[in-house]
Amino acid sequence: MSLDVQKQAVGEAAAAMVEDGMCVGLGTGSTAAFFVKALGARVAAGLKIRCVSTSVATAELAASLGMTLLDLNDAGRIDLCVDGADEIGPGLALIKGGGAALLREKLVWEASDRCVTIADHTKVVKALGAFALPIEVVAFGHKTTANRIADVLAEFDIGMAPRLRVKDGQPVLTDGGNVIYDVACGVIAEPSALAAALKATTGVVEHGLFLDLAEEALVATLDGVERHYP
Repeated sequence: MSLDVQKQAVGEAAAAMVEDGMCVGLGTGSTAAFFVKALGARVAAGLKIRCVSTSVATAELAASLGMTLLDLNDAGRIDLCVDGADEIGPGLALIKGGGAALLREKLVWEASDRCVTIADHTKVVKALGAFALPIEVVAFGHKTTANRIADVLAEFDIGMAPRLRVKDGQPVLTDGGNVIYDVACGVIAEPSALAAALKATTGVVEHGLFLDLAEEALVATLDGVERHYP
């Protein structure tokens, strides 16, 4: 079973969790796209829901499928948010942000009553850190912010320097106009402490550590979809 087939299976499983009348948070990324497409098929069949998107790309996909989209300011509480993950560690601690939507993703997650992450089995790890940790930074003076981030990392014995995410020779910009720095941490021994230290760093808008947010993970394996809990 290819990874795309696994992603489709887990996206469809998550879409089956959505109930009529819900307000649903739509995640970003390749796995979340399968969820949005499966949910769009249910909407076309008569499911009545409202949705809040975590990115412009997901909003465009959802709109093309005829889904009703709300601004987060107008949505109130979100019943269920379904989103992908770059790593799923112990206790459903996550690294997210490979798609450069981590700030909007976390805003939607924090506004949701229930958060479910979906992924293929390759994303499950024993310790966070093999996937480079994304850190969203204000574009103004971002190199000076990167120096402050490096100082924070050194306090946690992480020696790798933050690297500006670049595509086609230009810095990758988020939907909010910020830049992304990625840090190859190796192993993040103290995720909670690192998360707090990064968030307190001037110039850092958000980081990709999603801790104590996911209530359930749907993981696609060669044998089907598994459910994981904290």
